Amino acid sequence: MTDSKYFTTTKKGEIFELKAELNSDKKEKKKEAVKKVIASMTVGKDVSALFPDVVNCMQTDNLELKKLVYLYLMNYAKSQPDMAIMAVNTFVKDCEDPNPLIRALAVRTMGCIRVDKITEYLCEPLRKCLKDEDPYVRKTAAVCVAKLHDINAQLVEDQGFLDTLKDLISDSNPMVVANAVAALSEIAESHPSSNLLDLNPQSINKLLTALNECTEWGQIFILDCLANYTPKDDREAQSICERVTPRLSHANSAVVLSAVKVLMKFMEMLSKDLDYYGTLLKKLAPPLVTLLSAEPELQYVALRNINLIVQKRPEILKHEMKVFFVKYNDPIYVKLEKLDIMIRLASQANIAQVLAELKEYATEVDVDFVRKAVRAIGRCAIKVEQSAERCVSTLLDLIQTKVNYVVQEAIVVIKDIFRKYPNKYESVIATLCENLDSLDEPEARAAMIWIVGEYAERIDNADELLESFLEGFHDESTQVQLQLLTGIVKLFLKKPTETQELVQQVLSLATQDSDNPDLRDRGYIYWRLLSTDPVAAKEVVLAEKPLISEETDLIEPTLLDELICYIGTLASVYHKPPSAFVEGGRGVVHKSLPPRTASSESAESPETAPAGAPPGEQPDVIPAQGDLLGDLLNLDLGPPVSSPPLTTSSVQMGAVDLLGGGLDSLMGDEPEGIGGTNFVAPPTAAVPASLGAPIGSGLSDLFDLTSGVGTLSGSYVAPKAVWLPAMKAKGLEISGTFTRQVGSISMDLQLTNKALQVMTDFAIQFNRNSFGLAPAAPLQVHAPLSPNQTVEISLPLSTVGSVMKMEPLNNLQVAVKNNIDVFYFSTLYPLHILFVEDGKMDRQMFLATWKDIPNENEAQFQIRDCPLNAEAATSKLQSSNIFTVAKRNVEGQDMLYQSLKLTNGIWVLAELRVQPGNPSCTDLELSLKCRAPEVSQHVYQAYETILKN
Repeated sequence: MTDSKYFTTTKKGEIFELKAELNSDKKEKKKEAVKKVIASMTVGKDVSALFPDVVNCMQTDNLELKKLVYLYLMNYAKSQPDMAIMAVNTFVKDCEDPNPLIRALAVRTMGCIRVDKITEYLCEPLRKCLKDEDPYVRKTAAVCVAKLHDINAQLVEDQGFLDTLKDLISDSNPMVVANAVAALSEIAESHPSSNLLDLNPQSINKLLTALNECTEWGQIFILDCLANYTPKDDREAQSICERVTPRLSHANSAVVLSAVKVLMKFMEMLSKDLDYYGTLLKKLAPPLVTLLSAEPELQYVALRNINLIVQKRPEILKHEMKVFFVKYNDPIYVKLEKLDIMIRLASQANIAQVLAELKEYATEVDVDFVRKAVRAIGRCAIKVEQSAERCVSTLLDLIQTKVNYVVQEAIVVIKDIFRKYPNKYESVIATLCENLDSLDEPEARAAMIWIVGEYAERIDNADELLESFLEGFHDESTQVQLQLLTGIVKLFLKKPTETQELVQQVLSLATQDSDNPDLRDRGYIYWRLLSTDPVAAKEVVLAEKPLISEETDLIEPTLLDELICYIGTLASVYHKPPSAFVEGGRGVVHKSLPPRTASSESAESPETAPAGAPPGEQPDVIPAQGDLLGDLLNLDLGPPVSSPPLTTSSVQMGAVDLLGGGLDSLMGDEPEGIGGTNFVAPPTAAVPASLGAPIGSGLSDLFDLTSGVGTLSGSYVAPKAVWLPAMKAKGLEISGTFTRQVGSISMDLQLTNKALQVMTDFAIQFNRNSFGLAPAAPLQVHAPLSPNQTVEISLPLSTVGSVMKMEPLNNLQVAVKNNIDVFYFSTLYPLHILFVEDGKMDRQMFLATWKDIPNENEAQFQIRDCPLNAEAATSKLQSSNIFTVAKRNVEGQDMLYQSLKLTNGIWVLAELRVQPGNPSCTDLELSLKCRAPEVSQHVYQAYETILKN
C-alpha cells in the first residue's frame, strides 16, 4: 500500500495518540507515527506540540526515518528555536557519521534551519564537511555556505568559508566545482561590489574542464559564470568559444541558451575577418532552430531570445527564414513572436517568400494575428525598398476584401509607406477614399485624415471628406482631433479660397470649445501663424518631412547589449533589464558586452581616428562600473610602483579628442547662439590664428575681455575632516583634505594615535576610481607613531591609476595598513582638484564646441546667496583653473563664458550669469555643457564651493 493512506485520515484528537506512538519502542511503529506527523504538517495541521517527541526519533540508523525527522525540523525550527537547539548535538554527530549520505543530509538540513542561535554551532561541522573526502558531502556543503551567508554574512566571512569555497573551484570533482561556482555566484549577486569570483585564465581553464563532466544544472552555473568573465584578448576568447561550442548540442534548452549567451558575448571580441568567426556563426543557427521544435511555452522563450540575437547579429539566422513560418496550431503568442522575427530577417533575397506567407496570414480567422500580418506587409515595404511596389499591391488586394479590420490596418501602414516613399504610390489614394466610411478606429481615422490633408491638392473633394469628419469633432479621440486640425490647416494653405469657412470652424472648435490643452495649444499656434504671417505658416505646416526610418521598434543599442548578457533569463523574455522588474536592494549589476580588443579592431587607434569621426564612435569617457570590479580586499599594500605606461583602452583618455574632432569644419558654419544670440563665425582659413582673426559683428561685443584676469594663487582648499574615526580603526584616527598647487595634486593627511601601543609600518593604497587617482609615492611616516602623537603628511597623487566609474563619481575608497591591521574608509574628493592649468579654450573653439555638444547635455543650476560681481567671481574661479573665455553684458546681467578641463581630457563649458547692480538678487545662474553629462553635477558643486569660500 502506498503512503497516500496517511493523508486520508480525518480523526480528531490524534496528537495524543501520535505522541504515544512516537515514544514507542518498536521501530516500525515510530516510523509510521513520523509519517503521520509529516502528512498532517503537509496538509496544514499544526503539529508543533510534538516537537520534542519527533526530535527524540533522530537517534536512528534508518535513513528514511532520519529524512522525515529532518524535514519536520526544517519546518518548525523557526517557531521553536529553543527546542531546536536540542537537535544540535545530533547534527554534529551525524556530520561525522560513516555514511556520506547521512553526513550530507545533516549539513543540508543545518543550512535550511534559519535560526540565529543555531548557526554558530554549525560552523565546525560545516568546516569539516567542506573538506570531507566524499565529493557528495563537499558539494552539499558548498551550497550550505551560500544559505548560511544569507542568514549571517559576517559569520561566513569571519570563519573563512568564502576562501574555502574559492578553493573548491579547483576541486577534482566536477559537481563540487559547479556547486562552488553556484554558491559564489549567489553570494556575489547579493554583494555586487565584492570580487568573490576573481576569475583568471587558470580558474577559467578549471571551469571549462569541469563543464564537460557535470550535470546539466552544474553546466548552467558554470556557463553563467563564464559569461561574466572578460577575456584578456581575442585569442583567449576564441579558445573559450571552442570549448563551449559542444554545449550547443545539449538536450536541455537552458544549457543551450547559456552557451549561446557566452558565445554571443565573446564574439564581440573576435575579428569578423577570422575564419573561426564565420564557422561560429554557422554553428549557432542549428541549436536555435532545434529549440523551436519544443512545446509552445519553450518555443516562446526561445523566440524572445532569438529576437534579441537577430537584432544583434541577423547573419546568424538569415538563411533560416522557413522555420519562423507560422503553423496553423501555434498559440497566438508564438505566432506574433514568429511574425516579428520574420520581418527582422526579411531581405531582398527572401522577400517574395515572406510576402506570399504574410498574404496567406492576412486571411486567417484570428483577428489579432491578421492585424499584425497586415502591419508586417507594410513594415516589409519600408524595410526592403525593392519590394515596396509588391507590398502596396498586396495591401490593395486586401483592402478589396472589405474586411473592416484589414482595411483599417492597411490604411495605417500605407500612411507610413507614403512617408517613406513620397510621390511614388499616391495613385492608390482614390481606393483609400472609397473606404472612408467604414473606418471606426482612431488610428485608422487619423491615418486617413493625414493622407487627405497631405495630398489635398490631388483629391478633388478633399474639403468634403474632411468636413465629414468635422461633424462629430467632439466625439473623436485626441489623436483624430489633432490630425484633423492639422489636415484642415494644410488644406487651407493649399486651397485658401474654397476652405476659409472650414478652417475658421475647426480653429474655433479646437480653441474655444475644447478643454484639451494639447489641442488648444496647437489651435492657437495655427491661428496666430495664419493671422500674422501666412508665408511662415506655409513653411511650418507644409515643410518637407524627413523620411521615416526602416526599423522603428528596434531595441536601443546599449540596452540590447545589456540584454544579450542576460540571454536565457527572465530579462531576455521581458526585453527589460533586471533593474526594471527586480524589487529590493539585492544590487542588480548592469552588464555590458566586452570591448573589441586591439587585434580584433582595425589597426586605427583612437588617436589616429579620422578627425571628422562622429561622437558616437568615441570610447566611453569613464568606463562603466560593470566593466571593472575593484575590491579593496585584494589590495597588495606594498609601496606603489612607479607608473608604468598605460595600455588599457579604459585609461587612455587624455589623448582622445573629446570634442568630437573636426572642429575646423564647424567654424565655417553658423553656430547656434549661446544664451539666445546668433554668432557668425568667420571661415578659419581666412586669417592665421596667430594674428587674431577679425571677428564678425555678433562676436565683437561678446569677447571684450581685458587681457589680465587675476593671478594664480592656488586653488581653494577645504578644511580637514575626520575620514576614519579612532573607534573604527583600533585607535588610529585619520583626518585629511585634498589640495592642488601648481599642477600637482596631494592628499594632506593628519594621523593621530589614540591607542596605547606604538604604530609603525604605514602603507596606503586606493581602489580603482573614476579619474585614476593613485598615490604617486609611498606613505612616509618617518618615526614610529607613539600613543597620543599626531603627524601631518602630504601624500602626492597621480591620475594614471586604474579607472572604474564609481557611484558617486568622486568617491575614493582607501586602504591604510599599519603594524596592527588594515583599515578601510571612503571619502569624496572635490572635483576642482582635477581642473588642469591648460583648461583655457580658444574663443572660436569654444563657440564651435558649444554648438557641437548636443543640447540634451546642457544642465542648469543656481548658486544661491552669492553676492559677487563678475570680476571677483572671475578671479576666484581662475585661481582654481576655471578660465573665463569671454564676457558680455546683456540687459544689466554680466555673462561669463568659461572653460575648464579635467585631468582625463574631458572639457566642460560654462555660462555664468551675474547680476552686479542688483543687491536684492544674490543668486548666480550656471549653465554647463559637457560630453560626459554625469560630470556636470560635481562641477556645479565645485563652482559653489569655490565661489562661497
